[in-house]
Amino acid sequence: MTIGEKLLNLRKQKNLSQEEVANCLNVSRQTISKWETDQSTPDLDKIGPLCELFEISADELIIGKSNNKQVGICEQEEQDNYLYNKQRRAKGIGKGILLYFVAIAWIMISIPVMMMNPIVASAIFLIICGVATYLIIYSCMIYKNQKEKVSTENKLLKLINSIVGVIFLIIYLLISFMTMAWHITWIIWIVCGLFEEILKLIFMLKGEKYEK
Repeated sequence: MTIGEKLLNLRKQKNLSQEEVANCLNVSRQTISKWETDQSTPDLDKIGPLCELFEISADELIIGKSNNKQVGICEQEEQDNYLYNKQRRAKGIGKGILLYFVAIAWIMISIPVMMMNPIVASAIFLIICGVATYLIIYSCMIYKNQKEKVSTENKLLKLINSIVGVIFLIIYLLISFMTMAWHITWIIWIVCGLFEEILKLIFMLKGEKYEK
């Protein structure tokens, strides 16, 4: 790519007209046009202002080399941000899973042991599950890396979750038909979701270990 083509592309990226660039550099519009069509090249005293206007280095303008140091810093910041998001996401999912265990323990002891009103106990159970679900969804959405690609491990995790879902469906139907306790067996789906989140957390922490 010639210097003229670079100048033309840079001007378009900045949404500037030839007139606006000319005013910034104290030259005529015809001069900008000649530069962009390679009829002439910018004088040395115009290289600095051009680089400042388009926010690039002189090497990048003249020979097409970018600032490798700056690129390295940006890549490091992106990697740090990715690891930070992954750690925060893992912590959020972990807290959600813990709350699910608390909810299950609560429903197991509140009614038969503490003799609490079933409606009140169930309401508290659902609130705890709701908070747990919120934490997991919030962590997955807020700390999601948009550039994260689907890896082989993620595909394997989806396959395992599908198999787990089928297994729990079979268990749910068998227990429900055998006991006819449909009002209680729905808890199996909470256990299923909990199991899937634990799997997700394990795969996430495993991937983070390899990245480090």
